[in-house]
Amino acid sequence: MKKTAAPNENGANEPRLYRVVSSRIEELIRLENIRPGERLPAERELATKLGVSRTSLREALIALELGGTVEVRGGSGVYVSEQAKPQAEVPTAGPGPFEVLAARRLIEVEVAALAAKHASDSAIDAILRAVEEMEQHHEDRSGNESADRNFHLAIARATGNSAMVGVIEYLWSQRGSLWHKLKEHFQTEELRQQTLLDHRNIFAAIASHDVAGARTAMRAHLDRVTRTFSRG
Repeated sequence: MKKTAAPNENGANEPRLYRVVSSRIEELIRLENIRPGERLPAERELATKLGVSRTSLREALIALELGGTVEVRGGSGVYVSEQAKPQAEVPTAGPGPFEVLAARRLIEVEVAALAAKHASDSAIDAILRAVEEMEQHHEDRSGNESADRNFHLAIARATGNSAMVGVIEYLWSQRGSLWHKLKEHFQTEELRQQTLLDHRNIFAAIASHDVAGARTAMRAHLDRVTRTFSRG
C-alpha cells in the first residue's frame, strides 16, 4: 500500500503567492531590461500585465523591497533599486498582509459579536481602557501598536472563550515585516484618526450588547484598513 505523504506544515511545497508574484516581477524586470534607477510600470498596468490582483502585486512589491530588489517611493512609483543584487532572495515573511486581513475579517467580526453577547462589566471596562490607551499613544507608533493589539485581545477575552484569545494572538503575531512595511508606506493620518473612531464604535456596540452593531462596526473597520492598504 502506497504511503501518503503528510502535509507540509510550513507550506514548503506551496510557495506563498507573494513569492510567486515576486518571481514574475523579477522575470519581467530582466526580460524588459529595466535598469537600476528606472521605474516599473504603474501598479494597475503591472497587475494587468501579470494577470494578478492589485493586492497580490502590492504584497510582492513590498517583499521585493525588503529583499533590496526594488524601492517603493510614495507618490512616485516603484523603481529598480540602485543597489539591486542579481537574484536577490525574496524574504520569507509568513502570510501576506492581505491574507491576514482576510482571515481577520472572517474571524474578528464574529468575535466582536460574541463579545457583545457575553461581555461582563469588567470585560467592557478592559476594552474601554484599551481604547483610551490607543488614543493616549496616538503619536507614539510603538505604543499605538501595542494598544491596538490590547484592544483586539480585550474583545477576544470578552467572549469568555480562551480559544478565541489564542486565535487573535496568532493572527496578531502574523503582522510581520511585510505588514509593517506596507503600513509604513500606505497608512495615512486620516486612517489613523478613523481607526480611533472605528474602535470607539466597536466599543459602543459591545458595551450596549448590540450583537449586530458589533459585527457591523468591526467589519467596517477591517474593510476600511483593507481598502486603504490595497489602493494606497
